[in-house]
Amino acid sequence: MFNISMINLEFVHPWWFFALPFPLIVFYFVPAYRTKQSAIKVPFFSQLIEALGETPSTGANQLAPSWWQRMTLVISWVLIITALAKPTILGAPQVRENYGRDVMVLVDLSGSMAEQDFTSSAGQKVSRLEAVKSVLADFVTTRQGDRLGLILFGDAAFLQTPFTADQEVWLALLNQTDVGMAGQSTHLGDAMGLAIKVFEQSHQEKGEVDREKVAIVLTDGNDTDSFVEPIEAAKVAKAKGVRIHMIAMGDPQTVGETALDMTTINRVAKESGGQAFVALDREALSDAYEEIGNLEPQLYESSTYRPKQSIHHYLIAVVVVMYLVAFSLATLARRRQLSAGAEDLESNNV
Repeated sequence: MFNISMINLEFVHPWWFFALPFPLIVFYFVPAYRTKQSAIKVPFFSQLIEALGETPSTGANQLAPSWWQRMTLVISWVLIITALAKPTILGAPQVRENYGRDVMVLVDLSGSMAEQDFTSSAGQKVSRLEAVKSVLADFVTTRQGDRLGLILFGDAAFLQTPFTADQEVWLALLNQTDVGMAGQSTHLGDAMGLAIKVFEQSHQEKGEVDREKVAIVLTDGNDTDSFVEPIEAAKVAKAKGVRIHMIAMGDPQTVGETALDMTTINRVAKESGGQAFVALDREALSDAYEEIGNLEPQLYESSTYRPKQSIHHYLIAVVVVMYLVAFSLATLARRRQLSAGAEDLESNNV
C-alpha cells in the first residue's frame, strides 16, 4: 500500500505500476504482425492510383499510427494501469468510540432521603439526596467510555435518562431531581424491573452487540408493596446478564418504616452477582462508589480511521470516452477520405 500524504491519495495495489513499460518491451522485442493480402489486376491501375494520389511500391509496408493515435494509446495505458493500482482518496481522520459498559443508576427519592444526616465536603449538614448528587458527580468523571442511565423511584419508578455517553446531560438531569417527586414510599423491586426492561429495549432497538450491563441501586429504606419482589427481580437480572450493586444509605440499626432491609439488600446483590455496601456518611458513600469503580473497570476503546473513496472507475470512464472520441474522429476522417477519392475518380472518368 503506497500513500501520498500531501494530496491524501493512496494506491491499494501499487505493484501494477511495474507493468507500465510492458508496451515498450513488446514494441522493441516482438516482431510486427504480418498479414497477406490478395490483389486484383485491373487494366485501369494507372488511372486508379492517379485518382487516389498514391505512389505504387513493391514489397511489404508497415502501417504507422499518427501522433494522436500514439498519444491515445499511451494515455489509455497509463490510465488503465493507474486504475488497476486502485487509487483511493483518504478522507479526514474520524474517531470511532467503542463503549464497553452500560451503567444504570437507580436513585431512591422517597421522603426519608430528605434527612440531613450527611456532611458535605465543606463540613455542612446536607440531605442524603444532596450527598448522593455530590458523590455521583465525582463518580461519573471516572466512567469515560460507559453509557449512563438514570432511574428514579418512590411510589413508582420512571426513567429519567436513557443510556447516554454525555456525562454533562446526565448530571444536569440528576440535579433536577428532588425528594418526593416520585412519591414517598420505596418501590425498589419495580425500579429494578424497569432497569432490566430498559437494558433489553436499548440493545434490541439499536441492534448492538451485548455490552456489560451494570445497575447501581441507591436506597435508604425497604421495599414497600412493589409489584415485583426485589429478590425475584434480582434473579431475572442475573438471567439477563445484569449485575446489581446495592448501596444502603443510613444506619442498618434503624427501626420502623425507614428501617433498612439489609437481608433483602444483601440477597439482591448476591443473586445478581453484585456487591452490597452500607454508607453511613459521605465518605462511606464515596468509598462505595470507588469500590464499584474497581469492580467494574472501564471498557473503553477509541480508534482513529480515515474513510476511503476509490476513484479507479473514473479513470476507466475516461479511457472509454477517449476511445469513443478517437473512433468517431477516425471514422469521420476515413469517410471524408473515401468521399474525396470517389469524387476525384468520377471527375477523371468524365
